[in-house]
Amino acid sequence: MAEQPSEEFGPESSSLPDDVWEKFVQDSERDIRASAPKEPSARARMVTERLRAMDEAQAGAAGGGKRRWGRKRTPVRPARPEGWRTGPAWQETNGRTSRRRRIWSAVGVVVAAALAVVAVNPSAALSWLPGGLGEGSGAADEARTADATPLAPETARPSTAPSAVPADVPTRARPFAGSPAARWEAGADAVRLPEAEAVNGVPAARIEAALKGTKEFLVASNLDPAVLKGGRPEKALDLVDPLEKDYLAELRAGLREPTVKNDPVWTFTRFDPEEVELVGDVRVRGRMTVEAVSGTAGRAVIKADYTFVYPVARAGGGDEVTRAVVRRSVEVEAVDPARFQNSEGHIWLAAVNSEIANDDCREGDGVIRPQFFADRRTAAPESSGEARDPYDRSKELTADGRDEECGVVTRT
Repeated sequence: MAEQPSEEFGPESSSLPDDVWEKFVQDSERDIRASAPKEPSARARMVTERLRAMDEAQAGAAGGGKRRWGRKRTPVRPARPEGWRTGPAWQETNGRTSRRRRIWSAVGVVVAAALAVVAVNPSAALSWLPGGLGEGSGAADEARTADATPLAPETARPSTAPSAVPADVPTRARPFAGSPAARWEAGADAVRLPEAEAVNGVPAARIEAALKGTKEFLVASNLDPAVLKGGRPEKALDLVDPLEKDYLAELRAGLREPTVKNDPVWTFTRFDPEEVELVGDVRVRGRMTVEAVSGTAGRAVIKADYTFVYPVARAGGGDEVTRAVVRRSVEVEAVDPARFQNSEGHIWLAAVNSEIANDDCREGDGVIRPQFFADRRTAAPESSGEARDPYDRSKELTADGRDEECGVVTRT
């Protein structure tokens, strides 16, 4: 015979009152529903992603991005008769690239530990996250506002790198969070000109024209929105003295067909608009000085040294924000027109030196390719070279002849 279900524990045979039994059933059903797997809420997912980004920022302190180095172009200045300015023969030293160390061992631990807090109380978890996503972040917002007080303009070479800033994660709303550039000035206004005075026999008017031309070149090369989107830097090219025809031909050739030996990113800041989009203003810090060219009367040199910080996100959307840091050192000659020839309305570029941080280290593609968290997480670990801070402006930017495949930057 088929076994019949037992009614031994049914409600009718139970000695428990009906109202007690009904409450027991309701409580059991509620507990079952509560323990069933649930799709994380949008708020919880946001916290989780934020935690991942925070861990990336912390791991980045030990390495996790990339840096590549520019090449210095130094002109050969042969003896020449006064009254004629000869074009320099541009020499290239070996450029070098470097890649940051990647350390991801702590990511899973931090995220897993935090998920328990998120599941229990998302609002509380949000409240202590940098960026103030939840309630109770007023004090943190006030601290960040105080920390964002603009720095005074740079008037001399700093003696040290910028001090560490509180760890924070950049967002579209706050693209410079966790960066010293949060206190830097933005755009062309950050490129200030010193007062023009006669130097080494070069009239003040010529010094002033060279200073203005140097600023125009820096702005056209590193801040022009069309150039940043990969366009041709026509304004910058038009500023270069036509007498530097060999150098101009080299620049134009690199723009037409970039190569490893002739990559335009060592002179012009360009991104691929199909890959990234600028999500904030460009922060700039640096200075411009005037010096006499020793040994030759009637010649002076404008020395401009500026660091540009670009916050970008993936083109077409995405919440993750990363930053590329580009430092340019440019030398422009100013001459006494009674002794040396020059072209009116143009500048004579004597040297260009650059370094780029947070780039994929490929050369010869003509654009800077900033790296995001996902890019570094999936790439094979690599490490080489000493750790460097791309915000450190205490040392002169020069090519020292070493050929590094990849090195380490401590932050972006």
